Amino acid sequence: MRFGLLDRYLFRTMAIAAISCLVGLTLVIWITSALREISLVTGKGQTILVFLRFTMLSLPALVIVIAPVAAFGATLYTLNKFNSDSELIVMSASGVPPRELIKPFAMMAVLAAMLVAFMTLYVMPASFRDLRDMITQIRGDFIANVVKEGQFTTLDQGITFHYRERSGDALLGIFFQDNREAGKTSVYIAEKGQTLEIEGKPFLVLEAGSIQRQDRRSQDSSIVTFERYGVDLSSFGQDGANVILKPRERTTHALLFPDATEEYYKTFRGRFRAELHDRFLAPIYVIAFILIGFAALGEPRTTRQGRGTAMALASVCVILLRIAGFALSTLMVRSTSAVYLAYALPLLASAFCLLLIFAGSKLNPLISVLTRGADRMMTAAKLRFARPA
Repeated sequence: MRFGLLDRYLFRTMAIAAISCLVGLTLVIWITSALREISLVTGKGQTILVFLRFTMLSLPALVIVIAPVAAFGATLYTLNKFNSDSELIVMSASGVPPRELIKPFAMMAVLAAMLVAFMTLYVMPASFRDLRDMITQIRGDFIANVVKEGQFTTLDQGITFHYRERSGDALLGIFFQDNREAGKTSVYIAEKGQTLEIEGKPFLVLEAGSIQRQDRRSQDSSIVTFERYGVDLSSFGQDGANVILKPRERTTHALLFPDATEEYYKTFRGRFRAELHDRFLAPIYVIAFILIGFAALGEPRTTRQGRGTAMALASVCVILLRIAGFALSTLMVRSTSAVYLAYALPLLASAFCLLLIFAGSKLNPLISVLTRGADRMMTAAKLRFARPA
């Protein structure tokens, strides 16, 4: 694909708009989500660096959602700007049809799709795994640094922790109650304890104590004494079970070739299928959004109302397309057939947009009918909302 001076000009304008939109939206959403996690510093005794790292790990997931919107917004902005400055009209009068202008937009679509594919297939799963590890570490630090002497503190839902006093790095007079499993209660009492990291996992090592376990369905209880006992703190968020990676935390290779004998995979096979195909579909939606924007505003327009109607129609199409995509993602969990529909939706939308772009003159009657209908709907809506109650 050879780029001329006009192509470079269009591409540069669109690239600046796309990057500005992506950075702006990402910062706004990131700051909003970061404010919700400020309790890491104020309530869980973590440093500002831990707080920043924790919130930064959510950025890949944000970029994947925001990048298609940023690319679509940049397409509308670029074409609307060129039309407002009469540059599209001059190009059309010079014999440059809209389909000749698609090269820089196609290049932007490919680059944006590659970025989203890289983030979806590689970066996002790794960030979710790091996020899980950080949560585990923070949970261990919470016991060591935040729980105060003589206070009963809730560590997690169903878990209560208390210690009498601190002696150096050791905690004395420990009481630890675990009610996470429905109908069962475990109470740990120890003279001494300390949080340690063993093979990369945080443990609360108890000394000289006992464990009392009671099942509400039975009046009997069991008491076990110990000299030394380790409680795995990484299991707090897993209801006492072994840590199992969720589908979104697994590598793309692990989703493509899952362990068919794993019980978790057998139980949630549909979630694995939906997560895998959602990763492959994300770049396709970027291309579809840019093509929708170009199909709507690629033709030069002489009235503000025409541009506004086209932009509104394009925005509605993008919203409906993405909502339908989310719905099909949910259906993929339950049905294999939904996978074909999930791919067909953005591909058919892209094909229809390409038809409008390259065969626009032959479809002018249809486009005119759609535009007039949209204009009437917008005019009726303005009159309806402008009418006093």
